[in-house]
This record gives sequence, structure tokens and C-alpha cells, in this order.
Amino acid sequence: MRSDPTDNGGLFVGRRPGTAPVRYRSAPERGGRRRRLGDALLAHAILAIMTVVNLLFWGPIPALALWVASQVQYRTGSVSLGIFLGFGFLLFVLFAGLAVLKRLDAAWIVVRRAAGVDQRSGIIGRVFGTTAIIGAILFVTWLLLIGGLGPTLAPSSG
Repeated sequence: MRSDPTDNGGLFVGRRPGTAPVRYRSAPERGGRRRRLGDALLAHAILAIMTVVNLLFWGPIPALALWVASQVQYRTGSVSLGIFLGFGFLLFVLFAGLAVLKRLDAAWIVVRRAAGVDQRSGIIGRVFGTTAIIGAILFVTWLLLIGGLGPTLAPSSG
């Protein structure tokens, strides 16, 4: 008789012990539909911080990495070292930002539940998607009107 869950011929079939899905308690009862205003405001503040951090991914952080790479290249004279350290700096800051966003998302879930909302999943995906659209619109606007393609589309004055 096979009753040992690890006796599966070396194949992982099913769920390992201790990896059950997270089960939330029911939403807290607050005397009807009354919600705590302070918790709701804190949840909105966390959401705003998440949005700002996500927007940093679409311009300021890559620009800072380019600046670091140029400073390394200027001070050492090595273009390869500048590219390597700039790219490493970019990856480090992006992954650190993602770690911060993951913690903010977990805090947002807890604060929303404290505010009386039956919140079971985070909002990090929706915030990232929204800021990706905003970042793309801002970049295309900058590219066409301010930065790269603007002067080439304008008529020459000569």
C-alpha cells in the first residue's frame, strides 16, 4: 500500500507537505459598511508610492545608469568597464526597485484588509501595466516633440 506522499518514483506529483495555498480569514466586521478612513488613505498613499517607483523604471533609472556608465568611462578611460558597470548598476537598481514594490504590494494588501476590503491579491501587475502605458506615451511624446525626431521633421530655415 502506497501511503507515503514522497513515494512517487522520483516524480513530483501533487503538493508537497507545507505548501498549501494561503487561506485568508473572512473580512473583518466593522459594524455594517463602515470603513476606516485612515486605513483607506494609507492604502491610497502606498498605491501612489508604487506608481511613482514604477514610473522611475521608465526613464530616470535608465538615465542614471547611463550617467554612471559615462562617469566610469570618463574617469577610467575604459568604455568596456563603463558599459559593464553601468549595466550592472541598472540591473541592481531595477531588482532592488522590484523588491521594494513586492513589499509595498504585500503591505497594500494588509492595509486594504484592515480598511475592511476583502483583498486577497495584490495590485502590482495592474500598476506595472498602467505605468508601462504611461511611460510609453511619455517616451513617444518626448521622442517626437522634444528629443530625437522633432528637429528632423521640422522644415529647414534656409
